[in-house]
Amino acid sequence: MKNPTARVFMGTAIRLQKYLASRGVCSRRRAEDLIQAGQVQVNGATITQLGTTVDPDQDEVHVAGQPLPILQLRYYLLHKPVGVISTCQDPWGRPTVLGLVPAKVHPVGRLDQDSSGALILTNDGALTQKLTHPSHECWKVYQVWVQGRPTASVLSQWRNGVRLEDKLTLPAHVQVLSTRPGQTRLEIHLREGRNRQIRRIAQQLGYPVESLTRTAIGPVQLGALAPGAYRLLTRAEVQQLDGAPIPVRRAHE
Repeated sequence: MKNPTARVFMGTAIRLQKYLASRGVCSRRRAEDLIQAGQVQVNGATITQLGTTVDPDQDEVHVAGQPLPILQLRYYLLHKPVGVISTCQDPWGRPTVLGLVPAKVHPVGRLDQDSSGALILTNDGALTQKLTHPSHECWKVYQVWVQGRPTASVLSQWRNGVRLEDKLTLPAHVQVLSTRPGQTRLEIHLREGRNRQIRRIAQQLGYPVESLTRTAIGPVQLGALAPGAYRLLTRAEVQQLDGAPIPVRRAHE
């Protein structure tokens, strides 16, 4: 007899092993072992298929007959320093952002190793999925020093879209903030997050990036937060990111 599968709800389904890992039960690899061993139940049915998906808001999940522990939602803003990797682990042993915050969370999106600035970390899987989904447009703001002085025509091209990998980037806000000998500081507003997008565009246009700092993610401002420091998001910031009121329990530092 086939194993029953958990209900799938459009836009909210998440793989069972990923959900268990996000709830802090165990690693994703260990979760796969538990599922295959028949130790996980969804809505009272034992699941052994790794392709099973669940809706965290609707489905009841038990491990070895026990309900999942209550998850205390945590939301942090980190000023990621240059040289730190914005992943959960690094095979080469380089420092990651998880070493800079006190709770078991994961980064929402990425900043490359050579960039610094605002990075959100949370254990809220639903919010993470929403913010990283391609259909979700969340404006992000960057301050960037580039080599040289981009001309008006170059800035206009950047604003209107640049072809990367045979696809135009979305229109962006680009303005000059200041200059110094041989360099220009730009403020750039983006609503998409293609891999190393600003650096690739700047290189292609002939004005390579010298330094890049993300100063805002939607309503969340980096402000005076020092590199390597973090703060808790406010209730209002989380609600604005999510687009609807949700209960926020502040984490203990």
